[in-house]
Amino acid sequence: MSPADLVAVSAVVAVGALVQGAVGFGLVLIAAPLVTLIDPRFVPGPMLVAALMLTLVMSYRDRGGIDVSGVGWAFVGRVPGSVLGALLLATMSESQLELAVAVTVFVGVAMAGSGLRVPITRPTLLGAGFLSGVMGTTTAIGGPPIAIVYQHATGPNLRGTLSGFFVVGSILSMATLALVGRFGLAQIRDGVLLLPGLLVGYLLSLPATRVLDRGYTRGAVLTVSAAAALVLLVRRVL
Repeated sequence: MSPADLVAVSAVVAVGALVQGAVGFGLVLIAAPLVTLIDPRFVPGPMLVAALMLTLVMSYRDRGGIDVSGVGWAFVGRVPGSVLGALLLATMSESQLELAVAVTVFVGVAMAGSGLRVPITRPTLLGAGFLSGVMGTTTAIGGPPIAIVYQHATGPNLRGTLSGFFVVGSILSMATLALVGRFGLAQIRDGVLLLPGLLVGYLLSLPATRVLDRGYTRGAVLTVSAAAALVLLVRRVL
């Protein structure tokens, strides 16, 4: 890997970490497609290492806002969602899956933007976790369903809960990749190369959180969620 490529990868990761550090998700959404174009060896294993490090730091930073029960119920829903996602990968084309996920996210954003308030209950958490499992397994973008459920929560509550959910999800994903021989010491070493960019993005996110916590968190969540769906649609067109 050339120094120029490393700088480019670090810059992309920094932007993704900035968004996730401020909103609660977005690292994989922003960084994974671009990093794949620069050097595909960084996806998915090394990117998961970076994501785990970021979510661990964020979980500690916003630990007072973590909805532990919510994380638990969402993860219960994520497990069967991940299984269904794996089955869909085996039976549907990538374009069909990404189109279905994009439409689902757009509908969710439209419903949320209309003023419909999604109650934070066990059924909605199970459903959001299930959709997150399907989306995360098929497209690596699993944040929007949980974020939409918590869109009216405070910034620390939203970011802390999402981070706690992603910590468990990242570990599960890495364990799954390890079982099929796609995650090991080489991926961990490559993941370490992403940490400087990750740190820069996280530090830049700190002042951004103070701005968003003045009442702009919900708008940021819906914007990034819509961007996730748009990324999937653009990938199909290109």
